[in-house]
Amino acid sequence: MKPYVVIGAGPSGLAAVRRLVEQEIPVVGVETHADVGGLWDINSSTSTMYDSAHLISSKSMTQFNDFPMRDDVATYPKHTELQAYFSEFADHFDLKKHYRFNTYVSWMEPVDGGWKISLVANGVTEELDVAGVVLANGTLHEPKRLKLPGDFSGEQLHSSEYRDPAIFAGKRVLIVGCGNSGCDIAVDAVHRAKSVDMVVRRGYYFLPKFVMGKPTDTLGGLIKMPGQIKQLLDGLLVRLISGKPSQFGLPDPDYKMYESHPVINSMFLHHIGHGDISVRRNITEVSGNAVHFDDGKLAEYDLILEATGYVLHFPFIDPKHLNWQREAPDLYLKMFTPEHDNLFCVGMVEAAGLGWQPRDDQARIIARFIKGRAKNRAGANKLWDKIRSRVYEPLNAGFNYLKLERMSFYVNKQAYLDALRKTEKQLER
Repeated sequence: MKPYVVIGAGPSGLAAVRRLVEQEIPVVGVETHADVGGLWDINSSTSTMYDSAHLISSKSMTQFNDFPMRDDVATYPKHTELQAYFSEFADHFDLKKHYRFNTYVSWMEPVDGGWKISLVANGVTEELDVAGVVLANGTLHEPKRLKLPGDFSGEQLHSSEYRDPAIFAGKRVLIVGCGNSGCDIAVDAVHRAKSVDMVVRRGYYFLPKFVMGKPTDTLGGLIKMPGQIKQLLDGLLVRLISGKPSQFGLPDPDYKMYESHPVINSMFLHHIGHGDISVRRNITEVSGNAVHFDDGKLAEYDLILEATGYVLHFPFIDPKHLNWQREAPDLYLKMFTPEHDNLFCVGMVEAAGLGWQPRDDQARIIARFIKGRAKNRAGANKLWDKIRSRVYEPLNAGFNYLKLERMSFYVNKQAYLDALRKTEKQLER
């Protein structure tokens, strides 16, 4: 039997390899770097990690259910702790032996009911004929770059290129973007830079990492309530804890809680309140070191850092195979393409508080689907009919997510978990 190829050795790739092996499906893992960890291995050439990076969700809400992090791991682990965690996970389930490290996929295409994959290792290309492919190479690799209205004579870089706060020493810094990475980096910069300004183009909900000594994401959830009621109550709670963003000179969100990802940072508002970070509006013109803003103000900078996020990027496959629609593939449960019953995605899904366990659930469902199709089981065949219908139930629980590129694969956590459970039960038939 030809093997399946799993691309990536981060949490999603490791989960996929584990679950395919569990179903006795031959598998070859492919990883560009020399070790597991994916994004969280800062030494990987494809990692966009920075020295001060930590999880924005607590370990108990993020870890795999059947492989908890050690007690001595911090509540919000640093990237080094997470890389060690994934290495321990891979060792525990004996996954590394299935991987070809220092190897990347340059191209893949369907051939005779399977896939032909071109692998490159040490400059040598090799072609493999495989039964199918699981894409688990992550969503945070391809930077979304900023196009400045003019020519900037200072230094300009994307947050994906940022590593060490030493680059800010003595500089006038402008950070564009107020997501979680942008706020982390701004907090880094205040301790080194001459000045730190941030362009904030829309409103955000801000939450500290701890409330009453407990991780914020562990509070609530004991009482089940309709999504819209939870949305209202949690929005009021955020207002009570953090105040209105406009009290700090920031724009207030013009959308409801959970319609975009909140910023989880205990120090960002603290530094704004202390005058360490100044809020700027939209950029209208750049000339030399001067940056003009739409409120008529002007300031000069030595460094512009783009915390503008990422775009989905699968350069080794024709997008048509993934049913690509506008900014993202349109996949059933964010993992099944109607184009092929042997091509899958694991990890191309986001939700507030989702963690890695649902990625493992995805992997387990995919492995059972592959096994079910091979054995012509009714549940797997019925699922494939549903996937091919291209008529998919919404996974937003009635929430109106912002029409942003990074929200194109966003779901409501509870709606998604319910859909996964329903699908897994169907595959038992």
